[in-house]
This record gives sequence, C-alpha cells and structure tokens, in this order.
Amino acid sequence: RHVHASAHFANSSPDDVVILGTARTPIAKAKRGAFRETPPDVLLAHALKAALDRSGVRPEDVGDIRVGNVLPANGAIFARMAQFEAGLPYGVPLATVNRQCSSGLQAVADVAGGIRAGVFEVGIAAGVESMSMTAMGEAVPPFSEDAVADCALAADCLTPMGITSETVAEKYGVSRTDQDAFAALSHDRAARAAEKGNFVAEITPVRLPDGTVVDKDEGIRKGTTAAKLAGLKPVFKEGGSTTAGNSSQVSDGAAAVVLASRRATERLGLSGRIVGVMRAFAVAGVPPAEMGIGPAVAIPAAVANAGLGLQQVGVYEINEAFASQALYCVRKLGLDPARVNPNGGAIALGHPLGCTGARQVATLLNEMERSGERFGVVSM
Repeated sequence: RHVHASAHFANSSPDDVVILGTARTPIAKAKRGAFRETPPDVLLAHALKAALDRSGVRPEDVGDIRVGNVLPANGAIFARMAQFEAGLPYGVPLATVNRQCSSGLQAVADVAGGIRAGVFEVGIAAGVESMSMTAMGEAVPPFSEDAVADCALAADCLTPMGITSETVAEKYGVSRTDQDAFAALSHDRAARAAEKGNFVAEITPVRLPDGTVVDKDEGIRKGTTAAKLAGLKPVFKEGGSTTAGNSSQVSDGAAAVVLASRRATERLGLSGRIVGVMRAFAVAGVPPAEMGIGPAVAIPAAVANAGLGLQQVGVYEINEAFASQALYCVRKLGLDPARVNPNGGAIALGHPLGCTGARQVATLLNEMERSGERFGVVSM
C-alpha cells in the first residue's frame, strides 16, 4: 500500500518523507531453523541497530519508534527491550501496531504520518516475529460466541487463512497448476537473487550465542519446480488447491526502516543518505473470507494518491501469503509479472508476520537501486 520513489524525484520538497536506511535479519525457518531459540527482542535489536547505523542518524535524534508485531500479547514489552539493546535511549518513545500481516508496513505508514504531521522529524518503523516462540493459535482472543453466531461477517473472521486461500482460488478461478507455477517461480527468482548477492545489502548478519553467524535466508529451495510441487497434497481442504508448497513459510525475522523529513536530513547533514521517498499510502478493507485480495484494491488507490498510473511503477513487492491471492491480485490489476517480486517473495523467503511489510520495503529499495527504476510499490 506504499508508493516509494527514488531520491531523485523531480519535485522534491522540504516536507517530503524520506527513507535513510533499511536493514533486516536473515529469515529463518520457524521451529527448526537458526532462530528457533532466538527471542524476538534479539532479532529486533539487530535490525534496529543496523538500520540506524546505515542511516547515519544519532539515536538521540529519533523522535518515535513503531514496531509491527502480530502474535505475542506483550509485544510492546520485548520491543521496548529491543530498543534499549540496540542503544536507543529511554527518552525515545515506542509503540507496537498489529495490522496482522500488514503490521510492519503499517508501522512505516504510522511513522511517515507522524513526520508529515510535524509530531517528530525522524522515526524508525520496524517489524518482528518469532513464529518459533509463539504459535498462531495463541493469538486468538476471547470473543462472544453468541454475538459472532448472529453476524456472518464476524464469523468469517474465524476462517483459517488456508481456507481463505481456497475461497479465493475457487471464486476467482486460480488453478492449482497456476498456483504451483507461481510458487516455483518465487523460489527460482529468490535462488537466483541469492546467488547474485542481491540480498547482501539488505541483511544484517546475526551472531548466535554459540558463535554461529546467520547471514542467509533459509527458506529458498533451489531447483523447486511446478512438477515437484504438483505432488504435494492440499493441507487445508480435501480436494483443495492450497498446499505447503504454494503457501508462504512460517518464519522468524525482523526488519527496520529509518524515515525522516527532508528538512531534517538537511539540518542533520544526512541528505546524501537518502535512499527513497515515500509518496503515498492507502488501505482498503475486503471481506474477511477472502483475506489476501487487499492489494488489488489498495494498490490503485495508493498509486492514484501519488499521481501515477499502474504502468508507471517499475517494481511491485506484493506479499505472497498464498499463491492464490498473490496471483489473483497480479491478474486483477493487469500487472506485468516480470515487475512483481523480481527477487522472489514470501513463498520462497518466508513470512514472519509482523516483519514482512518492513522487509519488503528494504527489498524494494535495493531492487530499485540495482535496476534504476524510479517508482515502486509495496502491498499486502
């Protein structure tokens, strides 16, 4: 739901919200990967410190921090801990935000909004998730069964994510064959990107207590093909089309983005650090039973808010919660598939829920730098 332009945007203004630095940890497989015993505060602290170091901003100049996080009920506590572990002083306030899979992206929007409103000049947006340490089922709060039973839309909020994928596939005609092909392409692109070193500039390596250094994403499966994926059984519905192979991976990771007003960067002597400009943001609601089709509604709104057309955007980062919903959005918007997730997406890289939106910003900006594209979009 974001539109990012390069730092060379022709109509620059002192009021522009600019991005000074991004960083993310590698993304590890939940429960069995390198971060299975690494608490979320440690992951988040790594991302916060690395992004701040890359931005050139002094810790005391940060006006606010917003952290996207989905699963733990006490996420604000460990996020505050991570802030201090990263060397940011207690005088810098922090809050968490939960917009489900869009939490990391919403954190970016919240910080940008605070800057635009003049509440502060510099802020950090981040996202983190340890799906190893908190199961998704633990995130469901108490609710009134009677009230929910009387409201169909409220009842739909309890629909398992995999079933929403099946609904989208059936309703909008996204075949199993096409889903598997999309997933295989995600892995192929991610594998090629990793081999070329495309993720090196994004990633801040994490040293574990035993001295092991984690510096690569774990979920990428080189050699994945649609034919191999076709052999997997549906996991959410008998006779369905959503499998473990064409769904995003359960993962651990963190990412952070440092934003500021252009005026502040000039005052702080950091104009040369600008890596992007945030031009617009939009959100849209969709039926809860069709979770995942939001980008098809939000992207046109965000692009229009930026005064652009869809075909002017050179790179799209669209979350791959499931191949069904991602592929539907690409088709609905008439996007050139070559411009969507050119380095692979969550099916290959993994999807630490609160982290992914912030991670996509880092991936997008680095791709725009490599390709020379002027405009990019992140959506989920």
